[in-house]
Amino acid sequence: MAAPILSYEDLGLQQGGGWLFRGIDLHIAPRDRLALIGRNGAGKTTLLKCLGDLIETDEGRRTIVPGKRVVLLEQDPDMAGHRTLEEWVLAGNDAPVPYEAAAIAGQLGIDLGRETATASGGERRRAAIVRALAQKPDVLLLDEPTNHLDLAAIDWLEDWLGRFPGAFVVISHDRTFLARLTRSCIWLDRGTLRRAEIGFGGFDAWTERVYEEEARAAEKLDAKLKLELHWLQRGVTARRRRNQGRLAKLHELRAHRAAMIGGPGVAKLGLAKDDAKTKTVIDAEHVTKAFGERTVIRDFTLRVQRGDRIGIVGANGAGKTTLLKLLTGELPPGGGRVTLAKTLSGIVIDQQRKLMAPDKRVRDVLADGGDWIEVRGVKKHIKGYLKEFLFDPSMTDAPVGSLSGGERSRLLLAREFARDANLLVLDEPTNDLDLETLDLLQEVIADYEGTVLIVSHDRDFLDRTVTVTLGLDGSGKVDVVAGGYEDWARRRKEAARSLPKPAQKGSSAAEPSPPRAAAKLSYKDQRDLDRLLSEIEQIEAAIATDEAALADSELYTRDPAKFAALMQRIAGHRADKEAAELRWLEVAELAEGLQR
Repeated sequence: MAAPILSYEDLGLQQGGGWLFRGIDLHIAPRDRLALIGRNGAGKTTLLKCLGDLIETDEGRRTIVPGKRVVLLEQDPDMAGHRTLEEWVLAGNDAPVPYEAAAIAGQLGIDLGRETATASGGERRRAAIVRALAQKPDVLLLDEPTNHLDLAAIDWLEDWLGRFPGAFVVISHDRTFLARLTRSCIWLDRGTLRRAEIGFGGFDAWTERVYEEEARAAEKLDAKLKLELHWLQRGVTARRRRNQGRLAKLHELRAHRAAMIGGPGVAKLGLAKDDAKTKTVIDAEHVTKAFGERTVIRDFTLRVQRGDRIGIVGANGAGKTTLLKLLTGELPPGGGRVTLAKTLSGIVIDQQRKLMAPDKRVRDVLADGGDWIEVRGVKKHIKGYLKEFLFDPSMTDAPVGSLSGGERSRLLLAREFARDANLLVLDEPTNDLDLETLDLLQEVIADYEGTVLIVSHDRDFLDRTVTVTLGLDGSGKVDVVAGGYEDWARRRKEAARSLPKPAQKGSSAAEPSPPRAAAKLSYKDQRDLDRLLSEIEQIEAAIATDEAALADSELYTRDPAKFAALMQRIAGHRADKEAAELRWLEVAELAEGLQR
């Protein structure tokens, strides 16, 4: 192993009269790609700030190779006092060189001249990324870097980090992002830090082994003590197993929904079979919406059934929020019609999370200060309900202001899911949530009896949750696909593949047409269009082979080096596949443009 460029030995930090963590040793070597994982409130963000020397610790010694630069990308940097994003990006003694910042801003598509007061969450996030990357760090500390980014920006960041010559430590809820980029996992759990030289793809298997070892040790404890100390671990393990069954059920629902989308005859058959479960709650017919000369939604038709989980994806500005407002009746269509069921009652959890007053207690938020909460008509004790959302039951009297950002988001979810409603609207619900809470959210959505509309850029979350994906490309067209994000991406490839090729020289035309100047792809573009699909299929086959080898549950114990090599190879294949797919889509769209 190469000598570390940044180390912290015997790190300890007190918080609220106790130790948040203690006795932590962490060494970061050149080219390390570390996923920092832990529950909301475990201290992940605080640990990053300790590594960045932004917090004075109570114990420990930090060492760094002279001349090396450590840069922290914060979740929500303070931009107060700066008129424009550019002014903030270029402020301070550690400010990047202006032309470096401008180059990265151009690639990310962010106008740094935007005023900070009116900048959106996505624009602020892009500006923060520009500042961090343009500083040319040797060690990059990333706290939820994909929050508020659209899919194109996430792809760009993944590509940049894949080529980054330095080391990085990343906190992220985006499983796809972590699986593609990380090679090692560091797990902050109940004040201790564990490290495994495996990519994120092997994290669940690793933690299962840790939990099993702890469960065996817990057998020696008093039964009551065991109940108090290990309810979370048992809950996590059981949840993962239950989610496997829920995923199987999700695939069945997608197949059923695909049949309904496929043709009116099949749709009528489905309605006749179970009218109660497939009752239409939102009926959109030939909906069009324009703002000025720009048509955001064009000729969109969809019948949303009760129990559907609808995912909405697309680049920022493509019209996701407009489509969401049209479907919920908040915005009238410019053409066509949207009919909502009279019994439809919805709750909205938006990405701003304008929550509760900081001085309120958890019990005030959930139960108006009492001990009992009514959860969709069923009375539950507040302590038991808090455990369902991964809170320690002793937190009932904790002030909201003492909770981490992720814990506040989780508390909001707990409050909203208790309400009696049959339509749930989630706008970027995964922001600020840890991986265990995401597992919980997937479980709650799967068990929810009403209809769910989800706007998200989290590819893995959509793949595990939704039955139908609505994909917007910015042209006004909305693709309706049964399945998740990957199903939508696959449909786009198939649609581009079915485009007619330009007529060859000397071939006869079906109909005479007026002569015009020849327009065709360049040699390189045509070559990529012809070869990339087969190349993608070969990469997918290689991934499938390696994943089949990983299915051996004893591989990690028997041959950890082979396990790590497989994980690294899969990550490389996935990165290659993503790059090939992006290039193929690019040239396919060029070819489509030539046919118009």
